[in-house]
Amino acid sequence: MEAEKKHSSAVSNVGAWALNIISSVALIIANKHLMSPTAGYAFSFATTLTGFHFCTTAFIGLVSNATGYTTKRNVPFWELIWFSVVANTSITGMNLSLMLNSVGFYQVSKLSMIPVVCLLEWLLHGKKYSTKVKMAVIVVVVGVGVCTVTDVQINAQGSLCACVAVLATSLQQISIGSLQKKYSIGSFELLSQTAPIQALSLLLLGPFVDYFLCGKLLADYKISPAAFFFILLSCSLAVFCNISQYLCIGRFSAVSFQVLGHMKTVCVLILGWLLFDSEMTPKNILGMAIAVIGMIIYSGAVEADKSADSKALQYRKHSSTEDVKLLLKHVDGSSLLKDVELGKSQG
Repeated sequence: MEAEKKHSSAVSNVGAWALNIISSVALIIANKHLMSPTAGYAFSFATTLTGFHFCTTAFIGLVSNATGYTTKRNVPFWELIWFSVVANTSITGMNLSLMLNSVGFYQVSKLSMIPVVCLLEWLLHGKKYSTKVKMAVIVVVVGVGVCTVTDVQINAQGSLCACVAVLATSLQQISIGSLQKKYSIGSFELLSQTAPIQALSLLLLGPFVDYFLCGKLLADYKISPAAFFFILLSCSLAVFCNISQYLCIGRFSAVSFQVLGHMKTVCVLILGWLLFDSEMTPKNILGMAIAVIGMIIYSGAVEADKSADSKALQYRKHSSTEDVKLLLKHVDGSSLLKDVELGKSQG
């Protein structure tokens, strides 16, 4: 029975990661086609598009609650507002960072999320990591850095936006896991409560942010049937991407999501080479190989830590049980001795 549960859990874990990787990569490709001014439809309103994504997700959540597929759990409204502010700051910060920084520095800032998440989890939750896990994280960061980082140009405004984006994204991902544990709420149930707030705020502020980023008004965009189709496709894929993100972080941790999530980077590079004739250099191949090796080492290290923690827990339980038995023996022995002494005195 226990073996069946472990097998079922492993299958579910693989399914959650597969859904996240496939939907994320498909979303990136769809958005690239939608936003490209040369090979696509020049829809350059990224923040507003994210608002559309959360609007679709909120609608799916509303339908799910109305049909009884999911039940609404009580999460304090101020916590949902706080989470939405952090999440929207992450989205806006990332867009501003991409606009103000070179692609190389943008990639470096994204890679810095892994150590920042580790630091925040240690500060906020006292979580500690083994040496093997730390070494695996370093290998992944080096590998992804080798295959993605090219020119690195630094400026004050861009650096500030990058710092805000990294901090907000790290906090958002940690909060997803902590809220699920704190209120015993499922991933989709939490998403269906945060999505409406994010959708409303992004749809109100998104057009202004996008005008600042690209200098164009959403009202001036002439939408074609093909562009409308790709917007719908992007929104549909984003629902699966959002659900799988919450699912993965709830099952594992924000650090695992960051580390193993770089498989998406590898997939995007490979698909870019296959579908869009992007250049694939020996440096890219070397970096991807290092990153994949790091992910394998990380998975093994995390499993080893889980096994060690499980054995330690079982040992503590066994020790406490033995202590209780000894205590009971001592109590029973003492009472028996007292009874014998009482009998002697009466005799």
